[in-house]
Amino acid sequence: MDTIIKPIKITKENFFEFGDLITSENIEPIDINAGYAKRFDDLANINTLKDEGKTIVSIFSAIKRNFPMKIDMMEKHPLGSQAFIPMKETTFLTFVAPPGDLPEIDKIKSFIIPPKKGINYRPGVWHFPLVSTEDTSFLVIDRKGSGDNLIIHNFDKDNIFLKY
Repeated sequence: MDTIIKPIKITKENFFEFGDLITSENIEPIDINAGYAKRFDDLANINTLKDEGKTIVSIFSAIKRNFPMKIDMMEKHPLGSQAFIPMKETTFLTFVAPPGDLPEIDKIKSFIIPPKKGINYRPGVWHFPLVSTEDTSFLVIDRKGSGDNLIIHNFDKDNIFLKY
């Protein structure tokens, strides 16, 4: 039997279980640099220090996905959060399940992240790798360090599809 997951529009509230929606909407900025810039503080809980990890910033060059797409695996990073911020205005998708020993198919959700927003997964949240709707780059903030921070679960017997 096939499981079809359709993404829904993301909000801070409906994504909270999985992490942070990174946006400056409804945040009161602080004027800085003699009024030439505004600072929007505390937009995500970057959590990378477990087991002496360090926070790193990387660029992922993503290739456009085609839909519907088969979801054959999910991964999680138990030792640190992982943030994705597009480097240009674009829409992208996320495919997630709550933390646990394995991703529970009946708890999987998918979200549409509109332009000018990013996401930050909490440690241990199951997710499919980056789902970009176009060829573009993403600024990624995550953990580097010792320990097993990548766990993969393959869906060998399940037919799961992301329909967008």
